[in-house]
Amino acid sequence: MYQFLVSFTVQPEHRDDFVQAARKTAHDSLANEPGSHRFEVIADEKDPDLFYLNEVYADLDAFNAHAVGPYFSAFFAEAGAYAEGPTWLMRGNVIDSAA
Repeated sequence: MYQFLVSFTVQPEHRDDFVQAARKTAHDSLANEPGSHRFEVIADEKDPDLFYLNEVYADLDAFNAHAVGPYFSAFFAEAGAYAEGPTWLMRGNVIDSAA
């Protein structure tokens, strides 16, 4: 499983817009991309302008398919106007419990 965590800093007047766009991308990705396993939109507990996206894919190839897909590009077309990011905080492969 390939997982990552990114952050975005959002202009205060666009917080709701960002959440709506990210949640739509999450819904569409999970519903239509077979390798997409988890897509969480998280608000920072201290900074109301800071949001995180925590995503899990079957593997790096599944993420790369997402990254060239329509939901990814639609999200950045909208959110890019009012959000700075992504800042990559973590990315890698989940260690198998059998290891």
